[in-house]
Amino acid sequence: MQITDYRKLRFNNINTPQFKHLLLLIYWPIYGLTFHFLERGLTLDYTPIECSLDAKIPFCEYFIVPYLLWFGYLVGIHLYTLLFDIPAFKKLMYFIMITYTVTTVVYIVYPNMQLLRVTEFPRDNIFTDIVRNFYEFDTNTNVCPSLHVIGSFAVLFTSWSCKGFNTLPWRIANIILTCAISISTVFLKQHSIIDVFAGLILCAAALPFAYILPDIIAKKKAAAQITAENETISAAKS
Repeated sequence: MQITDYRKLRFNNINTPQFKHLLLLIYWPIYGLTFHFLERGLTLDYTPIECSLDAKIPFCEYFIVPYLLWFGYLVGIHLYTLLFDIPAFKKLMYFIMITYTVTTVVYIVYPNMQLLRVTEFPRDNIFTDIVRNFYEFDTNTNVCPSLHVIGSFAVLFTSWSCKGFNTLPWRIANIILTCAISISTVFLKQHSIIDVFAGLILCAAALPFAYILPDIIAKKKAAAQITAENETISAAKS
């Protein structure tokens, strides 16, 4: 496995084929500022998202572990693909850009929130302390579709595109962690089950455009290049 060498990266060569993929990272600060403004800078007429199934799901503070692992999970796949698998990194960013942009539009057009958080914790331990602090830090707005679900599946789909993770043990591990993170959102009362399903639907819709279509385009370009080279060789011989 060959690591990508960024030691030759300069401002004047970032638009070259070797480093052009890094320009996709510009999306993150743009999205981050937009989301921060939606979270902290606006007070909208929010619609609570809830269904009868939410009341049947018990609060379980231990799910804070997979919930917080999401942050490292998402950052980790970015770092790995940037170093070892640029094509997979591009697909990851395509998926992120599609899904996160759609969620932002939804949050603007249909402002939503959740009112599911527990007011009294059933147990007192280090995990409930972490959840309590997280409640104070995180807002209860902009929840549907769930970014935790979308981000988790972004890592899962990308791992399937990476040669380094394309083994049965890695596939099983990533599926388990993705499911655990997605489920954690409802057991921590951070999301309604509706948010989860909305996230899954968006992931399914974005999957072909981010992961399948680029491969089709790349194969067509490669075939066209081979055809052009063969035609050049044939013309030279004649």
